[in-house]
Amino acid sequence: MSRRDPIRHRHSLLSDAAGSTAVEFALLVPLYLLLILGMTAYGIYFGAAHSVQQLSADAARTAVAGIDAQERQDLARRFIANNAGGYMFIDAAKLTVEVGDSSSDPSQFDVTLRYDATGLPIWSLWESLPMPDRTILRRATIRMGGI
Repeated sequence: MSRRDPIRHRHSLLSDAAGSTAVEFALLVPLYLLLILGMTAYGIYFGAAHSVQQLSADAARTAVAGIDAQERQDLARRFIANNAGGYMFIDAAKLTVEVGDSSSDPSQFDVTLRYDATGLPIWSLWESLPMPDRTILRRATIRMGGI
């Protein structure tokens, strides 16, 4: 072996990139997992929030058919009871319903829904992932009697 062989060997080690892909993969996988889990969790959460909002808006539109305040409340509550199970990510047993004429404007009818989202499968995805509030609160208001 000559004196140049160790230098040539050291140079070949420095220029060899065979394991660089594995090292880059190992460094970036936690970030990619965090992004994928975060997108999944927030997608499910936003889907549930949208379903609660849509349910409250549909119930408010249904209440327009009522002649008086009591009939509007009954129509809205009945609509929610009959249709809550048909909305994605919604468990009807975890809904809290408040319906009635608006306290600030009696010509408006309010439907307020609170949904306990602790049953969604997103809370156990990753403990260090920052998550939104476990209670989804949505409200729909509709004017009674036209414009």
